[in-house]
Amino acid sequence: MRWLPAFLTASLAFAGGSLAAKKTTDERFNSFHAKSIASSSAAPIKLSDASYRELTGQPRDYTAAVVLTAMDSRFNCQLCREFQPEWDLLARSWVKGDKAGESRVLFGTLDFADGREIFMSLGLQTAPVLLLFPPTVGPHAVANSEPLRYDFSNGPQIAEVVHTWIARHLPDRPHPPVKRPINWMRWISTTVLTLGSLTASYVAWPYIVPVLQSRNIWAAVTLISILLFTSGHMYNHIRKVPYVASDGKGGISYFASGFQSQYGLETQIVAALYGLLSLAGISLAIKVPRIGDSKTQGVAVLAWGGVFFFTYAFLLSVFRGKNPGYPFRLPPFV
Repeated sequence: MRWLPAFLTASLAFAGGSLAAKKTTDERFNSFHAKSIASSSAAPIKLSDASYRELTGQPRDYTAAVVLTAMDSRFNCQLCREFQPEWDLLARSWVKGDKAGESRVLFGTLDFADGREIFMSLGLQTAPVLLLFPPTVGPHAVANSEPLRYDFSNGPQIAEVVHTWIARHLPDRPHPPVKRPINWMRWISTTVLTLGSLTASYVAWPYIVPVLQSRNIWAAVTLISILLFTSGHMYNHIRKVPYVASDGKGGISYFASGFQSQYGLETQIVAALYGLLSLAGISLAIKVPRIGDSKTQGVAVLAWGGVFFFTYAFLLSVFRGKNPGYPFRLPPFV
């Protein structure tokens, strides 16, 4: 949002000067502070054109933090609606933590519907705008009386972030912390979900334990994981490789040339070959020796040995296709 510092200073000096003649700075602070602590809903103070000029008028020995917003649905200010609850929370927390007014800070909100003249005098085109007016007299007075402006370029901010920004400009003064109300619904939901999960786990535990202790399941999970990672599954996710590619002759290429590249389908084919080789090796080492009939055992040895041989021969041919200089081969894939 754009604003004109010189014009802002001039208008504030003119309006504030006339009001200051009627009330002293201490009287104005006490009056606005009393409104803030009158009830929890009174902080921040809802301002109008006149009360805004009175609050920000000079001289002042207090700090005024004012949000200029446009909550009317006609303006479609989503940022205003998102930030307003956080601003209200910050103001209420600060006022409740500093009822004695030791920090000398007042919080206010000026909506466009109540402060058209102020918006026009400041040349504001968008909202919200947070202005921090420093003291001009007293122990905390600063040399530059122009208000500081908070940057909303990153979107709506939470109360804690704005609190940090305000506190940074209030050295040697109390900074009451932001205290969010207890979210009872969240606590109840969390408790119910936790108890429900514990109950479900207790009931299902007798059925889960056999699964967790099954050697076959763990062996299958381990083998599948090994096949996925050794075949290049993570490489595909990192490099975002294509599933297949054109061979330049109107056909499809399933295997990428070279050992430094691969396709998605190629990974699946290689994983299937590794899986078949693993199955053949496990069968020959574990299953076949347990066969009681010698003839059946011999047939199983020949069958699984053939599967192992031809699968490995095809795997070598795939390697030779990716790199013609690969020296090893097995028939019939030569």
